[in-house]
Amino acid sequence: MLQAVSAVQTSNSTVANTAGSENTLSSAQSPVLRIIIDNMYYPVTLDVLHQIFSKFGTVLKIITFTKNNQFQALLQYADPMNAQQAKLALDGQNIYNACCTLRIDFSKLVNLNVKYNNDKSRDYTRPDLPSGDGQPTLDPAIAAAFAKETSLLAVPGALSPLGIPNAAAAAAAAAAGRVGMHGVTTAGNTVLLVSNLNDEMVSPQSLFTLFGVYGDVQRVKILYNKKDSALIQMADGNQSQLAMSHLNGQKMYGKIIRVTLSKHQTVQLPREGLDDQGLTKDFGNSPLHRFKKPGSKNFQNIFPPSATLHLSNIPQTITEDDLRTLFTNTGGTVKAFKFFQDHKMALLQMSTVEEAIQALIDLHNYNISDNHHLRVSFSKSTI
Repeated sequence: MLQAVSAVQTSNSTVANTAGSENTLSSAQSPVLRIIIDNMYYPVTLDVLHQIFSKFGTVLKIITFTKNNQFQALLQYADPMNAQQAKLALDGQNIYNACCTLRIDFSKLVNLNVKYNNDKSRDYTRPDLPSGDGQPTLDPAIAAAFAKETSLLAVPGALSPLGIPNAAAAAAAAAAGRVGMHGVTTAGNTVLLVSNLNDEMVSPQSLFTLFGVYGDVQRVKILYNKKDSALIQMADGNQSQLAMSHLNGQKMYGKIIRVTLSKHQTVQLPREGLDDQGLTKDFGNSPLHRFKKPGSKNFQNIFPPSATLHLSNIPQTITEDDLRTLFTNTGGTVKAFKFFQDHKMALLQMSTVEEAIQALIDLHNYNISDNHHLRVSFSKSTI
């Protein structure tokens, strides 16, 4: 992988000659690549593809689809030479450890026609395109493919083959700036150290709710002698990497939190009979884990913290005014609101990302009426 990357960075002529020697130069004039993902145990999102392929030039458009039970994508570069470089460097590489293998060919198409900007297609030159309605559900053919759960690795600067910490769901942000540079892997690393917390406000429950957006939190320990710091144990190393990449530098209770990998392998529970003032909590059997069910569409809807929240499980009796009031009571300002057609889901925009984080902590799993528990997650959409 490193040789391929250095080859394309130092000598474009080498790439051209390689392409020529394979008799692909005529078809290789196309700036459009056809990408097939083999051995797809984990979802690969449009954003992950954009992160990887942007290393080789300006990506203009991407369309993803499922054909013959395989996840495929068409990706258009600004320059055919970039397409050649990307194919040379990336064909046959794994996105995640031992799975999600890229198979890359040149497409016969020379220009992609993108109608919608959403999770399945994107025209980066046309931010004005409509999104179509709703957050797309996961294709069942893909869902079946990652029922198998594997614990991979997670160390910054020492990542899996393409440097993308497995998102068991789309850690596009985590990929930024790290693709294909380090092949060293380290297993484990499920425990995060979170520092610069607001020690007067933070609780194990609030950390469980926020970090639970990116993985299944097993245990939380706020440090007894340093209550602005906490250890959080995730279900696997990929989830800890995902949580770190999305939450490091975010504002929680008015303070910018720092999230790093801990040297600890597990979070120890207090000894029997020892009162630690409720600073340690075991969430292993919590019914609120979002990702226990393999192939759950929650895997497809993991996004960085954003001012727009996606609400679901809304009872028919609840109105827009009810929800606006509920979210205003978390201390922020509701700037926009939009029900989906069936009224069971909605988008709600707070005025800042910090306010949205606070609202999610306060209201995810809130019993809104008749044992309907509101589900809150970050959205990629805007209203």
